[in-house]
Amino acid sequence: MARGKILIVDDEEDIRDLVKAYLEKEGYQVFEAEDGTGALKSARTTNPDIVILDIMLPNMSGLEVLSALRRESDVYVLMLTAKTEEVDKLVGLNMGADDYLTKPFSPRVLVARVNATMRRLTMTPGGDNNRVFRFAHIRLDEDSHRVWVDDELLDLTAMEFDLLRTLMAHAGQVLTREQLLEQVWGMNYFGETRVVDVHIGHIRKKLGDRFITTVWSVGYRFEDERVE
Repeated sequence: MARGKILIVDDEEDIRDLVKAYLEKEGYQVFEAEDGTGALKSARTTNPDIVILDIMLPNMSGLEVLSALRRESDVYVLMLTAKTEEVDKLVGLNMGADDYLTKPFSPRVLVARVNATMRRLTMTPGGDNNRVFRFAHIRLDEDSHRVWVDDELLDLTAMEFDLLRTLMAHAGQVLTREQLLEQVWGMNYFGETRVVDVHIGHIRKKLGDRFITTVWSVGYRFEDERVE
């Protein structure tokens, strides 16, 4: 049985073939698309766990594909960008991408990133590890994957949920960006810490500014009164 389903979207066949070979060796079921139209069609029919999405595509840009995906799904999206596309990296994250990897990239780094993500996505709810975090104004239920603020249910992406859960599990403590990358994105993360800042910004827009404090030059701290 396959470990999970991965959709690779890139107009360069050599890159698709290389990534596919590495991922299939790891036991994943891999689907391919060479343009934006094909990407959306494949995503709708195969329901992948992870989409590896190049930002430069014919007929639709990767950002347009990302926007369309986010209207339909919270599937994990890893963007592929060129070194010169700094603005597009941030735009992609702000539009809902979970992470990005810069071309040229090591296939082993990509596989490590996919493995870490899949471990997080396939964690089974239930059992002794399940917890409900209760604070004066926020409640987070790991089992149902829901968060309430003052009894209002929030709409969080899977990445935002995991990041908030990690901060709440260490309430009152300052977690560095590196610690958050390790705990949320995975031990083998090789990327820039700015991805944490962007996702924290998304959470703050939904929660408000009162719960997550920035400790300058260090990291972030979750603050609220705990309810036993």
